[in-house]
Parts: sequence; structure tokens; C-alpha cells
Amino acid sequence: MKEWSRKVYLELPRPCEEDHRSMQKRLLAALRDCGSFCAGNEPKSELVRDETDIRIRPEVLNSCLEVCEQADWQVTASLGFDGRIWEMLDLEPGDTTAQHYGLCADLGSTTIVMELINLNTGETLASESVFNPQIAYGDDILTRIFYTKDHPERRRELQEATAKGFRKLMERLSEKTGVDTGKCNILTVAGNTTMIHFLLGLDAFGVFQSPYAVQTLEPEVCRGAELGIPIQGFVYICPAMENYLGGDIISGMLATGLPDREEISVFLDVGTNGELVVGNREFLLAGAGAAGPALEGGSVRTGMRAENGAVDRVTTEHGQLKAHVIGGTEAKGICGSGIVDLLAELYLNGWIDLRGRFQVTETEIEESAGGGEKGQSRIPGLTKQLLRDAASEKDTEYAIEYAPGLYFYQSDIDEFIRTKAAAMTMVEYMMNLIGLTMEDVGCFYVAGAFGTHIDKESAVTIGMYPDMDRDKIISPGNTSLKGAKKLLLDRSLKEKAETIIERMQYVQFGAVEEFIELMRAAQAIPHTDLQRFPSVSARLEQRRKSDPKTDPKTDPKT
Repeated sequence: MKEWSRKVYLELPRPCEEDHRSMQKRLLAALRDCGSFCAGNEPKSELVRDETDIRIRPEVLNSCLEVCEQADWQVTASLGFDGRIWEMLDLEPGDTTAQHYGLCADLGSTTIVMELINLNTGETLASESVFNPQIAYGDDILTRIFYTKDHPERRRELQEATAKGFRKLMERLSEKTGVDTGKCNILTVAGNTTMIHFLLGLDAFGVFQSPYAVQTLEPEVCRGAELGIPIQGFVYICPAMENYLGGDIISGMLATGLPDREEISVFLDVGTNGELVVGNREFLLAGAGAAGPALEGGSVRTGMRAENGAVDRVTTEHGQLKAHVIGGTEAKGICGSGIVDLLAELYLNGWIDLRGRFQVTETEIEESAGGGEKGQSRIPGLTKQLLRDAASEKDTEYAIEYAPGLYFYQSDIDEFIRTKAAAMTMVEYMMNLIGLTMEDVGCFYVAGAFGTHIDKESAVTIGMYPDMDRDKIISPGNTSLKGAKKLLLDRSLKEKAETIIERMQYVQFGAVEEFIELMRAAQAIPHTDLQRFPSVSARLEQRRKSDPKTDPKTDPKT
């Protein structure tokens, strides 16, 4: 293993008439002679070939004599690797080698997550997350990109906002652990290509606009201070492959080990965009496409992020929908995992058909006071909600009350079906390219917060996941962060990440006729071909037996 950071205890000879070397030469010679500076299998010659291989900046050197005199010349040198050579970043009195820490972070468009790591043991000491301050400039990435277009001062705003999020996380980690996070020599970061451009203060419009020539896919190692991140050392950013296949996905490859496996695996990170990797140690195919904000609660009238007040689970009890709310508070809206559950329950209860249409007739709805029309049918909570009230017309839409005062509309269902279809069509299209089916897959990874919290059975029921062995459907959590931690602990994985990118073959979706046809077929619950989802058919049959009124229509043309 190679390291980004080292702490080396030194007992320096005092200056005297016979030894009046400069402080710089004294320190460099001591580091060069210290065998403990070479860790693991890393050759000493790579670390210190001659005195010029370690740099000491003047501002650090200026305080060294005072520190040495106060500490009786027993000190600890703190070093960081800048991607080319080592640099002494600090000199501390006494032996502080036990206090050796680093930071890793997942820079997401919605949330930034950071962990404080003991570099001696690899232990995670604490983890914190904050909403990305960029949200103030737009809930979605595209809004932020257009905000900064042709405005350098706005790019600085986004950069400063991003750095502010990192500073807040560092403060929280310090408060929680008592560790001075400013003393860290290294921070590793993984994020999508746009987020990294914003972190570096770069123009991100190339991510969005053809021919998609972005500013960088492999950023140089930066000083934390250059980015407004108050660590004494350096920031390493995981490289990306394409504009829509960022370092967060490459980091995910390191976390799961997919590129080294013998069995074929599928890696899907789904959010507003869906990123996909299929392969094993012999080949890697990668692609990305728009999935839609509905998976994160966006583009849904009462949708929201997974935070306090969000409905994240929906079940049916005694013929009624029952919602679970994060934080146990009053429900304010519904997040992605709650939407998946809700659609699954509506379908299994026979309240919507394969197309996602509410199974109700006009004669089942009676006028009620208060502007809406209360459902008197077999579907509890079904209403006709007023969407627009004009002098000449009344526009209404069917909606179901999933929590007190909160409704999920027919158009919300339609939007979510399109979204889930886009995600799974990418998987099906990629598998068709290599002539395999999901039965040939050893692991189906669904990464990120969405994959962590979604119920597998609900996802299969609505056709968001393939109907396969559930043990093969794995939710590895925040693989972007996990990969960043691996990079923090082993610098040699930098070359590994670059090799993965070189091995990947990028596949274009979208305008391909076969992709469009597959997408149309997937715009149903669970699919227009129900035979591909035998377990869903079995669940439907089970519901019918328990409730004869449960009989959803399965013909998408009805």
C-alpha cells in the first residue's frame, strides 16, 4: 500500500560548532535516514531518493527552529504527497504519530457526506452530512449550470458555496471527535463531473452542451487552501470517465470490486441521472442517461427529499394505506422509496392497472363539499382534486390520499413510470448488447441512498428492478464515499482508478431505436410483458385470494 500522508517521529541532533547545518538540511537528512518513513511495500528509493524529493515550504520552515527548541529536538514531521513529491506540512513537538487522521468525502448534488479516518488503523471515527449549499442556486444541476454560464463571478459563488459545505462538515467532525481536522494532510473526494467542476470553480457548461468537452476529467492534486478547504494538506479528486459518468461511479467500482470479479455484475446508481456499469474482469461497459427527478421526490407534487417529515414507507393494513414518516413527525410529502412502495401497493391492491391508471368509474365518485370530490369506490382515499379553477372550466385529476392531506396524482404516477422505465431500460439494453440476461448476472448492485432505502419487493413489483434472485440484488450503500475512503488509505488505487477508466467502453443511449422500443415496453407496472415478472404475478394471486376485490387489469391497451 502507498500512502498520501505520513507522520514521522524524529530525534534531531542539536546544532553545534561541528554541526551547523541549516534547519532544512537537518530535517531532510533525518527524514532520509529514518527507516520508518518507508511503509509497507513502498521502496525507500521512491519516497526519498535525495533531499530534493521532500519539499519544505518557507512558511513551515520558519517555525521549525522554535518548535525544536521547545520540544528538546524531539518532534514529529507531518508529510503529504502532492501527486509528484512529498512535502513537509507541519512540525509538531513530541511524538504525535498516534494522532494521524485523514478525510474522505462524497460530493453529491443534494448532499455532501464526509468521514474522519484514523490513518493508522483505517477506522472511521465519525461521519457527518449536510445538504449541499449549492441548492441555494438551484435544486437541480442544470439550473446551477445555467446560473454560472458566462458569469465567472457566479462560478466563484458556487465554488465558495461548495467549500462552505466542506468547512461545515469539518467543524462538525471536530466537535464530535475532538480532533483538529485542519491538521489533516489529505482529503479524498468523489463526485459527479459537474460537482467537481463547481468545487474547482470551473465552467461546467461543457458537461451539458454538445460536443461535451468538459474542462477536466482528471483534476490535479490541489492544496486544500486553494479551494477554501482549511486542511494543511492536499485534496485528491477521483477521476471521471465522461461528462455523465463521474468520479463517483469510478469510486463505486473501487468500493465494490466489480472490475476484478470473475462473475458478471451490474452496477446501477440511480437518481436524477442513471449511471450504469456492466462487466467483470474481462470487460466493462458503461453508460448514463436521464432517469428523472421523480426518483428523488422531484417532479411530484408532494415529493421531497428523504428527510424528517417525508413518507418513506407505505403498506396496506385492513384495506387502508398506512404511511411511515421519517422522524415520526407529521407527514409533509413523500420521497423516492415511499413512492416505490405506494405504487406497488396500489398495483397489488388492484387500484391501478398495468398502465398505472386508477381503476375507477365516474359513477363511483360523488360530489362533496370543499372543492374536491371524495371517492366512494372500493379505493380508499381516492379523490378528484382540483388542479385549475378558471371562469370557463374546471380541471380535475384523480389522486389518492396516502397521508392526511397529502395526495399522489395520476400524473405523478405517469411520471414515475416513465422514470423507472428509463432506469431499467438502460440495464436491459446493455444486457442485450452482450447477449446475456439477468439470469447470467452474479450481483446486481443498486448504489446510493435510493438503493439503500428502497424495498426490493416493491421495486420488483413496479418493474424498477428485474425479477431475479433477491440475494443477488445488493444495496452497497454510498459506494462513492466507500471508494473515496479506499483511495484515502491506499494511494496506489489512484492508478487502479485510471486503469478502470481505460478499460471502460462507453455506450450511448437515447436515440437508438432499440432503446426507444425497450423504453416503451417498460412503461408499465411492472412491464407490458408480465411473464417476465413471475413473482409479481404470484403476489397478485396471493392478494386476490385474501381480497376478492383485488383484480387489477393487466392489459396495457385497456
